[in-house]
Amino acid sequence: MQTFPYDRDAAAAYARKWAFRRNPRYYDFENIGGDCTNFASQCIYAGAKVMNFTPTFGWYYRSVNDRAPAWTGVEYLYNFLVGNEGAGPFAEERPLHALRIGDIVQLGRGTGDFYHSPVVTDIVRGQIFVAAHSYDAYDRPLASYRFERARGLHILGVRKQT
Repeated sequence: MQTFPYDRDAAAAYARKWAFRRNPRYYDFENIGGDCTNFASQCIYAGAKVMNFTPTFGWYYRSVNDRAPAWTGVEYLYNFLVGNEGAGPFAEERPLHALRIGDIVQLGRGTGDFYHSPVVTDIVRGQIFVAAHSYDAYDRPLASYRFERARGLHILGVRKQT
């Protein structure tokens, strides 16, 4: 297995293209719990181009009924990215000021319950801008959100079978 760079520009371009629309290749989870992590996963996939088909603990989407919990669940995505030692993208938690375009921010309550996964689309003079579904956003300032906690997921690279 080899490690390759994550294409941050491709992830951000996808986020901007689909911020106010839905890619018909993916189910829209807006009315059954929210679409934010599904959208974040689509953006990550645009930059990684590799899924991890490990049953239950992987990160993949074949259809609405054949997908990993990490594709659509905030905590599951976090656990996959920071714990992934196999194929696909992998990340580490970092403070917000250390994020880059194409990374993920997860917003949470003071209790530690994280509920939203916007994608970093730009950083201007230290201000982070994001795109998201479930309260659709396109280059929205992260500072305009109300949240008690936030964590950053910096994608370090992508592993592929060669």
